[in-house]
Amino acid sequence: MGLLNVREDIENARRHDPAARGALSIALTYSTLHAVWAHRVNHRLWHAGARSIARAGSQFARFMTGVEIHPGARLGRRFFIDHGMGVVIGETAEVGDDVMLYHGVTLGGTANAAVKRHPTLGHRVLVGAGAKILGPIALGDDVRVGANAVVLHDAPSGTTLVGVPAKPVARTSPAELPQIEYSI
Repeated sequence: MGLLNVREDIENARRHDPAARGALSIALTYSTLHAVWAHRVNHRLWHAGARSIARAGSQFARFMTGVEIHPGARLGRRFFIDHGMGVVIGETAEVGDDVMLYHGVTLGGTANAAVKRHPTLGHRVLVGAGAKILGPIALGDDVRVGANAVVLHDAPSGTTLVGVPAKPVARTSPAELPQIEYSI
């Protein structure tokens, strides 16, 4: 976790949360950022072969933050969890850049075998509070998932999914989505 990522994460929190006050306050009080920062360390340990230490670290981070991220999961840049209590991200989950999750989201598996069993989220995906995305499915870029939706199937880019089980209600071209500018 380099200094650049920490600054980028703090600025990203400021962009996503109108209640964010200052860089120091964000760095000290945003438990979801602490969970992501701990994940980066645990992910490196996991891939360096120190899997027991990585798992212990991820469980400690869960205890401290209420966010459970398996050290094998892959998270993109500017990943943000708003009010993250109860978020669970499984081992083979892959999350693109500029993704935002709300509290209670699960990126869960549907198999007990050592295979790809968790979802893959594209870039700029937004997942509403309490949503469950289950299995080795793929959500394209710019997908929106409504609160409490249960997603069981792939969705192409620009789709909005709602309901149980989730169904598409709209597709939006990337040009129609609000554009976020990032500076480093």
